[in-house]
Amino acid sequence: MTLQMTTAPAPLFTDVCPGPETGAAYWATTSDGVRVRLGVWPKDDARGTVLLFPGRTEYIEKYGHTAGEFAARGLATIAIDWRGQGLADRLLDEPRTGHVVDFLDYQRDVAAMVALAAELDLPKPYFLMAHSMGGAIGLRSLVDGLDVQAAAFTGPMWGIRIAPHMRPLAWAMGLIMPAIGKGHELPPTLTLDSYVTTAPFDDNMLTTDPDMYQIMRDQLAAHTELSLGGPSFVWLNKALEETANLAARPSPNVPCVTFLGTNERIVGIPRIKTRMAGWANGELVMVQNGEHEVLMETPELRAPIFDKIMSVFLGD
Repeated sequence: MTLQMTTAPAPLFTDVCPGPETGAAYWATTSDGVRVRLGVWPKDDARGTVLLFPGRTEYIEKYGHTAGEFAARGLATIAIDWRGQGLADRLLDEPRTGHVVDFLDYQRDVAAMVALAAELDLPKPYFLMAHSMGGAIGLRSLVDGLDVQAAAFTGPMWGIRIAPHMRPLAWAMGLIMPAIGKGHELPPTLTLDSYVTTAPFDDNMLTTDPDMYQIMRDQLAAHTELSLGGPSFVWLNKALEETANLAARPSPNVPCVTFLGTNERIVGIPRIKTRMAGWANGELVMVQNGEHEVLMETPELRAPIFDKIMSVFLGD
């Protein structure tokens, strides 16, 4: 797999919730010619580097505060805009639709990320920090041999939460709609609007922290080009296939901690509990009253989460 690497600078929006002052962004081109954006927060005398895999709809600026948390604990961070979101190349004429041709294409993005980390001489060891869709991508990377010392997951998308009576329909539509030339369209009930721009804070499925929710809204208001709506039928089909395939694979021999909010309503909880119950050197931590994005929860909830991550990463 040949990568066309470049350290050409890319935009990094620091006007809303900036990360550490060392932050910068770069473009990289994947082996199949897709341009992705990477955010890097170096740190002098860092004890290692966090490879941060965001979730679906997310973008590197959303994790500026997370990079700050890791910097305060002695780690550098590199994060990515996956293909089809953030400022990475969008894959459809309608850029607000989340889309991927094949879920394994995200591994090309991972390869570009690791190559840039090496090119920038970010310090080893590497650690994986993966959220939601990034959790599926990250688990696949680990199974395929991603060289990290330890891993942490938050609300990983190892299954998608779909009502049992709707699951056969979701599978069927994911197959039928692409076959009739409508794979780029949105499934019923989904919209092109970003969730945080339309859902009120009360009873939202992401966080119980009103300040963090407002930051998400402010980021998208200031930089609408970062916004992403619902996924396409193709994305849904490929995601269901990939999560089913991963469920059949054994857990890698990597120390791991996974965090799951007790009010999780987006990803499939049974597969998370099943996998972590059998992960020999892994631990599942339930975050009381936490929603899907536990790294975006209240400061009182966030602090012990980062402390626990560091204990798994470096034994702190």
